[in-house]
Amino acid sequence: MPGVTLIIPAHDEAAYIGPCLEAILASNPKPGSGSGSLPVPLPVEVIVVANGCSDDTAMRARAFAPRFAAMGWDFQVLELAQGGKMGALNAGDKAARHGARAYLDADVVVSKPLLDQVGRALQTRRAAYVSGRCEIAPAKSAITRAYGRTYARVPFMTTGVPGCGFFAVNAEGRRRWGLFPDIISDDTFVRLCFTPQERIGVAAPYSWPLVEGWRALVKVRARQDRGVAQIRETYPQILGNDDKPRLGVAGKLLLALRDPFGFAVYAGVALATRFDRSGDGWSRGR
Repeated sequence: MPGVTLIIPAHDEAAYIGPCLEAILASNPKPGSGSGSLPVPLPVEVIVVANGCSDDTAMRARAFAPRFAAMGWDFQVLELAQGGKMGALNAGDKAARHGARAYLDADVVVSKPLLDQVGRALQTRRAAYVSGRCEIAPAKSAITRAYGRTYARVPFMTTGVPGCGFFAVNAEGRRRWGLFPDIISDDTFVRLCFTPQERIGVAAPYSWPLVEGWRALVKVRARQDRGVAQIRETYPQILGNDDKPRLGVAGKLLLALRDPFGFAVYAGVALATRFDRSGDGWSRGR
């Protein structure tokens, strides 16, 4: 039976790689073992790609090898001297044994049923893009908590399959592109390689953190905006797959009435990005 390879790019993620891998190990049922038509569990491979790290991300990840082996899952840690998410994703793809791929950020924490639901959704002959229900992780700062409350309610997050920090494709879907291109927004690029009808959202959630504080939110939001603009300019042929709903005046008013402070922070960050000049350097979602 075709298996799935999980690829985790990690740059100085010593504080996060442990919880990420613990959550994968806690998957229950194991992929393919839950209710549905799959007769046996799916073969699973996990690849952590430590890239440009100045901490002990790789060492902490390797400590999990015996536990993955005990589960019968293949596990390896790659180390790249140069940092860069696209290079890490491409290195993980090159090492992958299985045609189906799941890509997750090292600070993402999957829920127990997620991998099983995703694995079953990938078992289709047509090209498929699959993700779970994105839940914004509890934040430490009041500003990020306020921003996150409104962000979680915008139509992009509540409808469709946004795939923030975690998405998977089957082997047929992976043929939609070759190497990951040298762009800012890998998740937007891959999502738009699929029509809305080819994107599958499963019910199981995963936890995805935001950056802490006003300045970090502005920096990351500005970079996200540049990433979307870059795709518009470089890959106009996939823009027809974009079904991102517009918020509109009525939607903004509803969000503002529901959470005035949260909306003020969210709108303020969006406005401040117009004046951001921090450049296109790599920055985390959190």
